[in-house]
Amino acid sequence: MPTIAEKAETFRKLHESGTFLMPNAWNGGSAVMLSAGNFPAIATTSAGIAFSAGCPDGEGDIERDEMMAACAEIAGATDLPVSGDTESGYGPRPEDMAETVRASIAAGMVGGSHEDYRDGAFMEPEEAADRVRAGREAADASGIAFTLTARAECFLYGHDDAFAESVRRLNLYREAGADCLYAPGITDADVIRDLVQAVDGPVNVVMGLAGKPFTVAQLADLGVRRISIGGSLARATFGVIRRAVEEMSGDGTFGYAASQVPDAELTELFKKANIRG
Repeated sequence: MPTIAEKAETFRKLHESGTFLMPNAWNGGSAVMLSAGNFPAIATTSAGIAFSAGCPDGEGDIERDEMMAACAEIAGATDLPVSGDTESGYGPRPEDMAETVRASIAAGMVGGSHEDYRDGAFMEPEEAADRVRAGREAADASGIAFTLTARAECFLYGHDDAFAESVRRLNLYREAGADCLYAPGITDADVIRDLVQAVDGPVNVVMGLAGKPFTVAQLADLGVRRISIGGSLARATFGVIRRAVEEMSGDGTFGYAASQVPDAELTELFKKANIRG
């Protein structure tokens, strides 16, 4: 297995050119299955981790220590680089962001994605930039090439001037030390292209939300560097459970079982992964 420093270098270099897909896992089993695909890296999903624990999405119900334990399980299940979804840093201060970066690295993460929306409100841009700066300093002090992703939540939470404000914030975060820039919630190709051209750094776009499901090739043509899927795969998995519940409780049938992966196949897959040594 490569060292965390080697994984970090590999992950950082992925952001230098081209376009890559980084799907999101929510536990060790999903990480093992995603690792069987032709992906150069995976990420965690805070929403998927929360749902798996029976909690709602959003910082508060899952505290930093519990989230880091879940991230460590995911990182330990794969040889691939793993980037963590760490909400808004688990605390209002820059020091909280720095501690989250340190905890992420201790959990085996080689990158982290951090939001600028907290407690139902947008952070002030300079305040959010200070937190990015603190995360950058903590990452640099670690001695590994930790990839810091800064998010502008303007489209996701309905800012009055989402595009202009996203550009302003993302460029500010880039100046503060962010390696990758992310404005979730954009579903229009022209807006994605305009954002890529307006910000000074590699851009992540999330697929699996509402709107047109662009292909990897289409997003590459728009200039997108990194593609993630957020909690969409986890939610799709819960969709299978909900349909099975409706079928069993309503019709008394078990048609859902036709799409299951055979026990022997899963056993062999996880035996080979050997995530518990």
